[in-house]
Amino acid sequence: MRFLFIGAGGIGCYYGARLQQQGHQVTYLARGEHLQALQTHGLSICHPELSFNQPVEALDNHTLQNRYQCHDFDLILLTLKAGGTASLLAEMSAWLTTAETPMLSLQNGVDNEPLIGKTLGLHRTLGGLAVRIGGHIIAPGKIEATGPAQVVMGSWPNHHSEQTFPVSTLEAFAAAFNEAGIPTQISSDIRYELWRKLIINNGVNPLSALTRLDTHALTSHPTFGKTVYRMMQEVAAVSPVDDVTLSQADIDEMYALICNFDAIKTSMLVDQEKGRPLELDGISGAIISRAAKLNIQVPNTELVHALLQQQQQNLAIDT
Repeated sequence: MRFLFIGAGGIGCYYGARLQQQGHQVTYLARGEHLQALQTHGLSICHPELSFNQPVEALDNHTLQNRYQCHDFDLILLTLKAGGTASLLAEMSAWLTTAETPMLSLQNGVDNEPLIGKTLGLHRTLGGLAVRIGGHIIAPGKIEATGPAQVVMGSWPNHHSEQTFPVSTLEAFAAAFNEAGIPTQISSDIRYELWRKLIINNGVNPLSALTRLDTHALTSHPTFGKTVYRMMQEVAAVSPVDDVTLSQADIDEMYALICNFDAIKTSMLVDQEKGRPLELDGISGAIISRAAKLNIQVPNTELVHALLQQQQQNLAIDT
C-alpha cells in the first residue's frame, strides 16, 4: 500500500517506519531542518522494539502536490498537532478533493475529525487514536519512541452514521498495520473512544506542562493526583455536547490506566520544554468551550488552562 503521513513528528515517523519496514511505500510531509535531515541522512528511530535507520521519502507541501496526485495514495494519515488541522485542510483542499482517498486522524482531541469530514466528507473520514505511545523528535531526522504504540480506528463518528467508510477497506488497513507490528483494532464507535482518550489527555497533558512532571510523578503526588482525577471528571461532564456518554467506570478505567502506565513525558510537556506552542485549544480548550455551551463549571481545567496561557504570554514577553 501507499501511505502519506502529513506530520513527520514522533508519532507519524514511528508508524511510517513500521509500515516501510514491512514493504509498504511511505511518504512524509515535513518541513524545516527536520525535512532537510530526512532528505539528506534518512530517518533514525530508537524504540525498545524497533531500530530503524533508513532513507525515506520526505517532501515539502509544494513538491508533494507537484509530484503526486491525491489518488496516488491509499491512505492519508494526519499526524500533525491538532492546532494545525484547520489551516492544513484549507491549504491542501484543492489537492485533497481531487480524489476519494480516505484520511485517518491520529491526533489529540475530538475536533479534528469534524474538520476533516467537513472538507472531505464523512465517507472519507476515519477517526483514530495512537494509544500508549510516546514519540518525540530529539534532533532533526531522529526520533525517540516508547510504548506498545497501538492504534484504534473506525468510521467517523461511528459505524451507524449515515455515511460510513467501507468496513472491508478498513479491515485491510488494520491488517496492514498489524502485519507491520502496529497492534491495531477497529472500533464501531470511534467518537466514544476519542472521548475516552480525551479523559487521559485532559487529565495529565496540561498539568504536566504546568508542573514539568511526568505522568507517574503527577498521579502519585497527593495533591496533583487528585487534580488529575477531577480534570478527568470534567471531561465526562461535558461529553454530552457531542452526544457521547462517559460513565464513572470510564473515568476510573482511564485513571487506573495512566497510574499504572510507565512514566512518560506527555506531548504537551515536551512542547513546553522545547518552547513550542501547546495544544491547549485541542485539549483543555475543548473542555472549556463545551462547558460554556452547557453552562456548567470546569474549574480545575479552567485554572490549569489559564495558568498555562499566562506562562506562554510571559515567555513571549521575555523573548
